[in-house]
Amino acid sequence: MIHMNDVMKVYDNGAIALNHINVDIKKGEFVFLVGPSGAGKSTFIKMLFREVLPSSGILTVNGRDIIHMSNKDVPYLRRSLGVIFQDYRLLPDKTVYENIAFAMQVIEAPRRMMQRNVNNVLDIVGLRDKYKCFPNQLSGGEQQRVAIARAIVNNPAIVIADEPTGNLDPETSWGIMDIFKNINASGTTIVMATHDKTIVDAMQKRVIAIEHGEIVRDEARGGYGYEH
Repeated sequence: MIHMNDVMKVYDNGAIALNHINVDIKKGEFVFLVGPSGAGKSTFIKMLFREVLPSSGILTVNGRDIIHMSNKDVPYLRRSLGVIFQDYRLLPDKTVYENIAFAMQVIEAPRRMMQRNVNNVLDIVGLRDKYKCFPNQLSGGEQQRVAIARAIVNNPAIVIADEPTGNLDPETSWGIMDIFKNINASGTTIVMATHDKTIVDAMQKRVIAIEHGEIVRDEARGGYGYEH
C-alpha cells in the first residue's frame, strides 16, 4: 500500500525533514507515527497525499508513483485516500450532511449513491441526528467525527490522520479512536501521526518513531516511548 525506499526531503532553506526513510506499510495495517515536534512526521504524512514531494528516493502509495505522477493524476490518487486533520477543516457555511456529501460531489458521484454513502457514514460516526447542523453548532469531538465521515465516505483504501485527537479531551479522544478501530477492522489501512501517549500505549499497534528526520524505531506492537 505504501512503499518508501531511501526517501529524502530537503526544504529550500536546507533543512532536512526526512533522511533516507525506508518503510513498507501493508494493506489493513494500523500504524502510529510518533516523535517529537519538528521530527518530520508532518512531512511524512503530507508526502502520502502529495502535498509535499520527496527530494529523492522512491515513494508509491496505493500502487501509484508519487514522485513521477503528473499533476492531472493527483486527484485520482487523492480519491483513494481519506485525509483527516487536527483542525477539522470543515466548510462553515455547509451542514454536516453537505460537508460530507461535498467529498462525493467532487468526484461527481450519482445522487442516489451520495445519499446512501453519506447516511451510512453518519451512522458509523454516530451523527445521523445532527445532519442538519452547521459546524459552529457542534462540539470539537462532533466536528472531528464529521471530518472522519467526510474522509471515509468514498471508501478510501488508506486513511491518513494528522493529530486527529490533538484538540480533544481524553474521553472524546477514545470515542474517536473507536471509530478508527472499526474503520481499520473493515480492512482500511490507517496511518496516524499523534502525540497521544495514552492511546498509543493502550492500542498496541505498529509504531514508527521519527527523530531528526530518521526512523529510530519500528515496532509491530509498540508503545509511545516518549514522556509528555
